[in-house]
Amino acid sequence: MGGTVNTAYWDAAATTKTFTHLLHLPWLDGVDTSPGMIAQARRPCPGARFAAADVPLPGASFDLVLLFAVLTCVPDDDAQHLLIAGLRRVLKPGGLLYVSDLLLQDDVQSDARYERHGVFETSDGLLCRHHSPEQLAALLSAFDAVRSRTLPVPTMNGHPAKAIQLLVRTPKAT
Repeated sequence: MGGTVNTAYWDAAATTKTFTHLLHLPWLDGVDTSPGMIAQARRPCPGARFAAADVPLPGASFDLVLLFAVLTCVPDDDAQHLLIAGLRRVLKPGGLLYVSDLLLQDDVQSDARYERHGVFETSDGLLCRHHSPEQLAALLSAFDAVRSRTLPVPTMNGHPAKAIQLLVRTPKAT
């Protein structure tokens, strides 16, 4: 995947701090569920393509989907499974899904938040969820694992956190 115009990429949850903005590539599609976030995303990148997530996307149409800090904002198990199934549907055979999200943290403040089934509310009212590597592996079990790594990242509120990045592939057509 050399990043050519013939390669179809999709940046899911295209907010103002995602790869669509960093790369400034006119052939990179940015999609978000929030029309307000789409409006914000369009301002600094008038050449990029952005759409609301309810746009019907054709099956097997993307070579790569980026899913950065999305699962943490989907606290419901069923909704997460639907999201991942939808992403698998739009990926071409052998297509890649690059997931980056927050792991369960091991500090006292986080432990108290996780007591409510792993779902917690941020100070600004957003419901969030963090995962164990095992939970993410189970969620992505329909894909073939390519690579994973853990790394320190700042949260959206600037707090230090541990994250995981997973690169998985849809099975190739036989």
